[in-house]
Amino acid sequence: MADTRRGGAKGSSRDAFIGTAGELLRRQGYDATGINQIVAGSGAPKGSMYFHFPGGKEQLAVAAMEREGGRLRAAIAAIAAASESPAETLGVLIDAMAGGLERSNFQDGCPIATVTLEAAGRSEAVRSSAAAVFDSWLEVLEEHMLAGGLAAELARRRALLALAALEGALILARARRDLGPLIAVREELVELLA
Repeated sequence: MADTRRGGAKGSSRDAFIGTAGELLRRQGYDATGINQIVAGSGAPKGSMYFHFPGGKEQLAVAAMEREGGRLRAAIAAIAAASESPAETLGVLIDAMAGGLERSNFQDGCPIATVTLEAAGRSEAVRSSAAAVFDSWLEVLEEHMLAGGLAAELARRRALLALAALEGALILARARRDLGPLIAVREELVELLA
């Protein structure tokens, strides 16, 4: 099967740009990711980059954030659907995050957090996209906590606590090149929700 991320026969150059941008944003952030690097990694012609993304890097970053955010939302929802409780969901989710981080040798972080930290203060489009993605993740977590028996206000607060803890632990784990922060957050959240 062709690799659609890199502009293979089954994908468009637009898809290749978005896929490559998503990878680079997750790994190296917004400022360190250049248009020429995205074009080179995508295998698509540079001229089609501005055809698909006349707003340039900012528009492409937003598209990549939305795609990556949707994929991660689907993964969270799948884990929640297969779990018997919010505690189990968060345990499995954190284990998956830790495994991905370790497999990438602590290079791949959350693409939404990485871009938000760098660019949300100067780009309303990036800030708005990040807020929408984070809200979509919170919605899945909150619904799962409601289904697990928590009252509405408590479910909302616990979902927010869980997401904030996960994102913070991921950043600390990358910085320290150590899964310890993720393990500690896993233990605390599982105990809190048990």
